[in-house]
Amino acid sequence: MAPTSDKRRAAQLNEEGLLRYRRWEVEEAVRTLREAAELEPDQPDYHLNLARALARFGDYEGTLRALGDLLRTESDPVLTERYERLFGNAMDEVETLLTGVMTQHDLPLDVIGAAIQMWMEYRIAIGRRPLDTSNPTSWAAALDLTVRKVNFRDAPLREIAEWYGAQSSTVRKFHMNLVKTLDVMPCDYRYFRGDQNPLDKLVEAAAMLEELEERFRKL
Repeated sequence: MAPTSDKRRAAQLNEEGLLRYRRWEVEEAVRTLREAAELEPDQPDYHLNLARALARFGDYEGTLRALGDLLRTESDPVLTERYERLFGNAMDEVETLLTGVMTQHDLPLDVIGAAIQMWMEYRIAIGRRPLDTSNPTSWAAALDLTVRKVNFRDAPLREIAEWYGAQSSTVRKFHMNLVKTLDVMPCDYRYFRGDQNPLDKLVEAAAMLEELEERFRKL
């Protein structure tokens, strides 16, 4: 058992790490949350929060290690079952639907892979929030819709819902849930699969503007 001083410090680091995670200071969030988990390794929430940050950082090997530490310390069977599934090779019902329907509509494999990646990251990002998987058709349709939007392959919501046999209103709700939980943005680097991401031009323009402003102010 960790000393009281380590527990206090770990709790502080956990709160700091979550704040950095929400601010997209992901590298610092990973460092801070890892320190919290090392100080109090028997606290499952610290391993879970570290896994969330590592998934956002794109370190999937590290994510699985953190989830493994979570499974060794977590007592909630519902939560452990959810995260144990991420270690399996078989596709779940949502992934099976995604693969079938997106293939039928001629989406490339890398875009289908982005949707499956989004589903994995969502299940990690929600942390302890309950996950209702009783409506896989709507989840699959919402993932399809969201990844299409990121990749400029839009199709009408009504059509996508029909492809999966889902209700448009539920697909819209799940789409908004995905966007909010994962903080998905247009051309999101995590899920964009085009040759050139338009965000690169915005970054270049911002750097150029900063350089011009610096030259303007220099006397």
